[in-house]
Amino acid sequence: MGYISPSIVAFIVAFVLPVVLATDTAPIPEVRAQIPQWFKTNVAPYSQRKGTLDPALDAAEAARIIVTVNQKGGANFKSINEAIKSIPIGNKKRVIIKLAPGIYTEKVTVDVGRPFVTLLGQPGSQTVLTYHGTAAQYGTVESATLIVWSDYFMAANLIIKNTSPMPKPGSQGQALAMRINGDYAAFYTCSFYGFQDTLCDDRGNHFFKDCYIEGTYDFIFGRGASLYLNTKLHAVGDGLRVITAQSRQSNTEQNGYTFVHCKITGTGTGIYLGRSWMSHPKVVYAFTEMTSVVNPSGWRENFNRAYDKTVFYGEYKCFGPGSHQEKRVPYTQDVDQNEVRPFLTLGYIKGSKWLLPPPKY
Repeated sequence: MGYISPSIVAFIVAFVLPVVLATDTAPIPEVRAQIPQWFKTNVAPYSQRKGTLDPALDAAEAARIIVTVNQKGGANFKSINEAIKSIPIGNKKRVIIKLAPGIYTEKVTVDVGRPFVTLLGQPGSQTVLTYHGTAAQYGTVESATLIVWSDYFMAANLIIKNTSPMPKPGSQGQALAMRINGDYAAFYTCSFYGFQDTLCDDRGNHFFKDCYIEGTYDFIFGRGASLYLNTKLHAVGDGLRVITAQSRQSNTEQNGYTFVHCKITGTGTGIYLGRSWMSHPKVVYAFTEMTSVVNPSGWRENFNRAYDKTVFYGEYKCFGPGSHQEKRVPYTQDVDQNEVRPFLTLGYIKGSKWLLPPPKY
C-alpha cells in the first residue's frame, strides 16, 4: 500500500466535512415536535461552523480548555469561584468549567475581562449553585447568586437559586438568582429559582432553551434582547404576580423578550404576562401554553396612561384557558404571521454568528 502524507489526509477531511452556515431567517416551527430538527439545522456545533462565527469566538472555540470542579476533591478546583479566578484577565480561549454534581453555596461573579466561560453541569444530575443575597444586603442587581458581566458566556444543566425567604408585602424583598449583563449568552436546561426579580435579563443578546424560571413579581426583568424557547414560567405565592418587566425606553432600542413554545403555570390565578416598568416594553408570546393561572386581561394596566401607546405586547397562536383574547387590555397586539416572524428567528438575537449548542459533559 502506498504512503499518503498527513497533509493530503487533512486536505481530504477538510474537503469532505461541509461548513454549515447558520441562518438568522429560518423561523421556529409552529409544531413543537419539529424544534429539535430546527435547532440541529440552525445551531450546529463548532466543528461544522469554523470560519462562519464572530472571529473572536471562532478563535476561542479552536483553543478550548477544560477545567474541573469537585467539592470532594480529585479535580482541578473545589469551588466555582476558584475556577473562575484561575482564568486570566483578557482570556481568549473557551474555558469549560465542568462541575461535579452537588450543592455549591457560593456567590459567583464572572468578570467582564473573562469572556468565553462555560459552566457545565452533568445532565440528569443535581448541580446546584445557591446563595441567599438580598437587595437589603447588596442592592437589587448585586444580590444575584450568579452575576455575569462577560461576553460569550454559556451555562448548561444547572440549578441556580436564591434561597432568601419570600419577602413580606411592602418590604425590600428583591433577591436575584441571576443577573446576565454580558452579550451573546446561552442557557440550556437551566432552572432559576427565586421570588421577586428572579432573573435580571439585563443587557445583550441571550438565548434560553429548555429552561425553568420561577418567581412572584417581575421575575424576568431588564433590557435584554432575549429568545426563550421551550421554557416553563412558573409563578408561586399569592397576591400580585407579574412575569415580565421589560425595560425598553424608546422605539430605537433593539431589545425585548420573545417567548416561543413556552408554558405558563403557577399557583392561584391572576398572573400577568408583563407590566410597563419603563415606557416602551416589548414582549411577545408565540405558540405558548397559558394555563388558567393567567389573568384574563393578560397584561397589567399601565399606571401611566401614555404608555398605552408605546408598549408592545404581542400574542400569536397561544393556547390554553389563559390565552383567551376576549378580556385582554386594548393595547394587546394580536400579531399576524408577518409581524411575528422576526420574533421567531435567531435574527432577533443575531444568533447565526455566535450561538452554539452546549458541549458534551
